[in-house]
Amino acid sequence: MSIASEHLIEIRELVKDHLAHSGEDELSEQREQVLKQRIKSLLEHENAVLVAHFYTQDAIQELADETGGCVSDSLEMARFGHDHPAQTLVVAGVKFMGETAKILTPHKRVLMPTLEATCSLDIGCPIEEFSVFCDEHPDRIVVVYANTSAAVKARADWVVTSSIAKDVVAHLHGQGEKILFAPDRHLGDYIQRETGADVLIWDGACVVHEEFKADGVRRVKEEYPEAAVLVHPESPASVIELADLVGSTTQIIKAAVEMENRQFIVATDQGIFHKMQQAAPDKELIIAPTAGHGATCYSCANCPWMAMNELEALAQVFEREDNEVFVDPELGERAMLPLRRMLDFGQNLRSK
Repeated sequence: MSIASEHLIEIRELVKDHLAHSGEDELSEQREQVLKQRIKSLLEHENAVLVAHFYTQDAIQELADETGGCVSDSLEMARFGHDHPAQTLVVAGVKFMGETAKILTPHKRVLMPTLEATCSLDIGCPIEEFSVFCDEHPDRIVVVYANTSAAVKARADWVVTSSIAKDVVAHLHGQGEKILFAPDRHLGDYIQRETGADVLIWDGACVVHEEFKADGVRRVKEEYPEAAVLVHPESPASVIELADLVGSTTQIIKAAVEMENRQFIVATDQGIFHKMQQAAPDKELIIAPTAGHGATCYSCANCPWMAMNELEALAQVFEREDNEVFVDPELGERAMLPLRRMLDFGQNLRSK
């Protein structure tokens, strides 16, 4: 068993424990409104802006929109924070997103509702073991997904998001380069199949996307034969093969707006439905199953760490002393190099 596989087993146990205790402390509507108003006042008082990921709960996404913040994917969250005049960024997401925001804006204060909100891809790719893996393959260009720690980014030649990963690897392949890709094995496999590149893949996975089932998608497709299937590339190959579109969170939302289908089967975190429904209010959205046939639950497509971004924690974000994101300046400068490489590549890609 590989080291990365051992990490995945530990991660799945953490997720099971979270699911067993989730939903125990749901807020009343009145309490939710009180907290939202308090957070709005605090953001204004502290000259802060809230940036939230698509996978956070609806109430937090609403708060970001209502206060002039941003709801988007991880990289756009960081870019928005960089360009916004506020001197404090409140990042509702998982820790690597806060780190990325800090790397892009080292002069700003970056706070999170909790620093315990992490990511199975980040946990499953510790820098010590990843560095050894890279050293064992010095002939390969190191390309890492944005869902990694600042230290792993600093060890890479390129950082990519799911929306640009295929283009970057195709570009490198065209230059005759061999690739080392981390940490998501499903995304790496998808890129390899799409580009034909020589890709060596780290053995990591997203605990949400890995659980989507091809058989379940087929059953739902039989029930909704006119529905288009929208799949995130962190999903298994058998699910990707059924997709009408494979794309990032932003690309999936765009597809729901632009495709003519009236129904969509969606294989990504259910948190995306809030923005999808706003963007395409006349469309019907159906979550792809993660459970097998006969299971008591239909889909558990919710990141347990994203769920840690609660309104109660957000209301205390300026009072605590253990929730500010720090990145060593020298490490941040090194991580900025592969990030900048991707940003410049993306800008050139859009200008063509």
